[in-house]
Amino acid sequence: MKTRWYRLLYVQVLIAIVLGVVVGAVWPQTGASLKPLGDGFVKLIKVVIAPVVFCTVVHGIASVREASKIGRVGIKAIFYFEVVSTFALALGLIVAKVFHTGAGFNIDVAALDAGAIQGFTQKAHGDSVTAHLMNIIPDTFFGAFVGGDLLQVLFIAVLAGFAINGLPERARIGASHVVDQLAAIFFGIVGIVVKAAPVGAFGAMAFTIGQYGVESLLRLGELVATFYLTSILFVLLVLGSIARFCGFSIIRFVNYIREELLIVLGTSSSESVLPQIMRKMERLGCSPNVVGLTVPLGYSFNLDGTNIYMTLATMFLAYATNTPLTLGQELTILLVAMLTSKGASGVTGAGFITLAATLSVIPDIPIQALAVLIGIDKFMSECRALTNLVGNGVACVAISRWEGELHPEQLRSELARGPSTHVSEDAAPAPARSAAE
Repeated sequence: MKTRWYRLLYVQVLIAIVLGVVVGAVWPQTGASLKPLGDGFVKLIKVVIAPVVFCTVVHGIASVREASKIGRVGIKAIFYFEVVSTFALALGLIVAKVFHTGAGFNIDVAALDAGAIQGFTQKAHGDSVTAHLMNIIPDTFFGAFVGGDLLQVLFIAVLAGFAINGLPERARIGASHVVDQLAAIFFGIVGIVVKAAPVGAFGAMAFTIGQYGVESLLRLGELVATFYLTSILFVLLVLGSIARFCGFSIIRFVNYIREELLIVLGTSSSESVLPQIMRKMERLGCSPNVVGLTVPLGYSFNLDGTNIYMTLATMFLAYATNTPLTLGQELTILLVAMLTSKGASGVTGAGFITLAATLSVIPDIPIQALAVLIGIDKFMSECRALTNLVGNGVACVAISRWEGELHPEQLRSELARGPSTHVSEDAAPAPARSAAE
């Protein structure tokens, strides 16, 4: 029986977003007061993200008897992430230089509120390479789950996966079964929580428009429009070329994950659909082992939208403050951004923190200029999250094909069929395939 249109999740989310814009524009104070609805939904999703990532990574490692295969997939994933991320960073830099985004803005740095960015700059200054690497190791085993840092969760999941893999066969199967059952429970929770996505999207959008107003978008419309257009260009050209090489259309892929994209649009967080996107990648024909490793890794190491934002926003601030940059400084921005963007997922104010960290190596650009971006960062974060999600999905398919564990017929038929209209399907764990596939 065909599901009625008004019961489709993506339709409900789309209607909620439109209603949120209307409420925020017509009744700004009411819209701003609805912030807890959006925050509450994101918090509910984050409750299960760490356990879901832990279970899927542990299952992916424990089900592979060859340790060399795990390392091979991880190395391929990191290599892919670095190459594609570099393209994203370079594209943001090139677009800014071509269009001179921000030129003529003539920002008076002395008139800016430096206190508005103090919290972000303090976090950025404390985020050295050594501190960042040390932070991957949690204080306790369960501390990773409490803190919500995906890199820490990945770290202990890899340790647990290898530990289970090293057990005698009977014990290994039993431990893997326990992990699978736990995963089923957490995916069941996701299936319940995700039904509240329209409420979360309504609250988040009403707050954004009510708090900052439509005029906040118009005042800095050039940067916002350039960022969105650059991200679309990246998806169509860079990710589109990778998709074509892997045998599928990027347009069909975007249509296939449209429900997840609309939830991300409403919540400004790609983490809000992490469990669903992993299930969809398996249904597209990607190996569960590859999905369990690459998608969680991608949420920390493959942030294409964040990379575009950092170089584009940095150049925007340089032009807006009339700060000339040498070629060497531009290349330095590119190299530093490659480091500061890693592990930004799940960090509150990640866009500002990573951007502040990048600006700290180019003292010529006054860091106080970040204050002009506060009003539109919410709009920018939506595009960052959308681009990150599409990039991680394409990466999973590409690495599955590279590993020889992609089912082309299933990929084509699933994309032709279109997205599932049942939320419960996306939330339910997909049946496990053998490691030999």
